[in-house]
Amino acid sequence: MAELIIFDDGRGQMGPLDDLRPVFALRTGGILTYERIERALGQFVSGWWVQARHEEVWSDSSSRPVNSLPSGSEFICINGRWSGCGILPLPVKGQAVVSGGGEVLAACLAADDAKAFLEHGSLPESIDTQEVEGLPVYTHAWDLLNWLSEALADDLEAEPFSPTAAERAECAGEHPVSIDDSSVVFPGVVFDTHAGPIFVGPDVTIRPNAVLVGPCWIGRSTVVSEGAVIRGNTVIGPHCRVGGEVGATIFQGYSNKVHDGYMGDSFVGQWVNIGADTVTSNLLNTYGEISVRLEPDGSRRKTGRMFLGSLIADHVKTAICTRLMTGTVLGTGAMVATTAAPPTSVDRFAWLTDSGARTYQLDKFLDMTRTVMARRQEELSAVDEARLCSLHADVMKRQG
Repeated sequence: MAELIIFDDGRGQMGPLDDLRPVFALRTGGILTYERIERALGQFVSGWWVQARHEEVWSDSSSRPVNSLPSGSEFICINGRWSGCGILPLPVKGQAVVSGGGEVLAACLAADDAKAFLEHGSLPESIDTQEVEGLPVYTHAWDLLNWLSEALADDLEAEPFSPTAAERAECAGEHPVSIDDSSVVFPGVVFDTHAGPIFVGPDVTIRPNAVLVGPCWIGRSTVVSEGAVIRGNTVIGPHCRVGGEVGATIFQGYSNKVHDGYMGDSFVGQWVNIGADTVTSNLLNTYGEISVRLEPDGSRRKTGRMFLGSLIADHVKTAICTRLMTGTVLGTGAMVATTAAPPTSVDRFAWLTDSGARTYQLDKFLDMTRTVMARRQEELSAVDEARLCSLHADVMKRQG
């Protein structure tokens, strides 16, 4: 049997969302993309191939080889930008599956050919290719939201649902609810499953009078605040604190949005803190197509979406009553504390106040980050710190 390699080809345009992790480690439904790929193929990964900027971070996170092939004579290489949804025809040795745009989605290769492909991106001339159309592939950051419904439905369908949920909370609708036995659901909580199932993972606390609308996913050790409204197509990753009104949004994990304020059609990275009454706009007054600038010095790109809120990278902090305009991108480590709405593209480690914009001092940022992580009994690893330092150095170099 061919060994499974998941690779990040670096062609995904995710802006700051993949600064600290390969594209396949983004949460794109209830689970991470690579976990869905493993489930779809019925096989655990034997090794990874990532961009150089992620090699140390991902090597520290995984016990499997990174950017070196494990022992074996045959490898099936899967593009980590495939969502894991839909049917990907698996190639046999000497075959590859490509998208209509020519992107390699899967290839089954001998060891030498696999190494050459993963290092340089070129398939052997003798390869037999099969073209497929319509598979969900993450090309731009907003594709994480474009395919959220399909990915979440796939993840919910794969979960075993408990038959006793109705005894623990008020449920309305025909779709199932799964509540882990270790989780606490307070009185007054309502689960509305008319549009889809609801999954509540282990050690979750859902405070009184919260309303959850399916389909949605609440990850391990998350707390949902009193009176929160969690609307459909929302995924809250592990160890989050979430309140107010949230809809069609992904939380990667370990982030806070405890208080009132609307967050819609957005992506929130790890170690983010959203200040009380921070609100996102997800619809233009013209009802027109939303455009996004993923990098402060990049071009503005049309998204094809009428609804799009904010794309928020790791370690971002917003002050109380922050207003985020439609299609805002907040870079890794940014701190936003302005009474006026910030720019729709905020640089990494930007420190924005009414006095102006400057760059977060690295030592102060790292001290704050350690404090934040310690509150979740986590530590900033040496490799994560090195990656953050590298990102900060890039900002300083660009600014001259």
